[in-house]
Amino acid sequence: MECHYLQHVRFETPGAILDWAKARGFAITGTRWFLDERPPVDPPDLLIVMGGPMGVYDEEQYPWLAEEKLYLRKALERGSKIVGICLGAQLLAEVLEAAVTKNPHREIGWWPIKLTPEALGHPLWEGFPPEFIVFHWHGDTFEIPKGALHLASSEACTNQAFLYQDQALALQFHMEVTPEGVAALLENSKEDLEPGPFVQEESEILGDHELYQQNHRYLFELLDHFVRL
Repeated sequence: MECHYLQHVRFETPGAILDWAKARGFAITGTRWFLDERPPVDPPDLLIVMGGPMGVYDEEQYPWLAEEKLYLRKALERGSKIVGICLGAQLLAEVLEAAVTKNPHREIGWWPIKLTPEALGHPLWEGFPPEFIVFHWHGDTFEIPKGALHLASSEACTNQAFLYQDQALALQFHMEVTPEGVAALLENSKEDLEPGPFVQEESEILGDHELYQQNHRYLFELLDHFVRL
């Protein structure tokens, strides 16, 4: 099976997702839009759509966003499994005709999410606790598309995740981040760190080894469950 990722900026990589894909025997390829690369004509078995500082509405500044949305529609029609993270989740929401807007708060750092009752009864989250801490870095949010299952929320952001027809998984948060990835975010997106109730200090944002390890364990379990749906 093939795992292909869509990367929007140099400093937001698939991180631990690549470790998972390698361990599961996927053939891994990627498209880096910021280098003017283009995805394969035929969508892959598994498509990972990464985050980025741009918004889904920034097509004038990033013309490839329009092309990417068309590609996501093609992948959905083809039956590919799709995982969207942060911007990737918002792109999935828009392609599925749900609104993407500014969230009331920026949410940056290590904050807990709560699984919805529907999520706790779904095999996707089997064995997960009802609440756990994940990494966030976003200012926008999405509505839940029609026909999708609302999976998680946080104090700062009501819609943290959804599952569409067991085919598309949208995660507003980042379980894939590594210490190097978070350091790169701090280096390249420091302007986002405006004081707010859900924006941590840099020392907190950097986190500790246990947080990364726990997030990667949860990520591997979640992806294993998702590809089996």
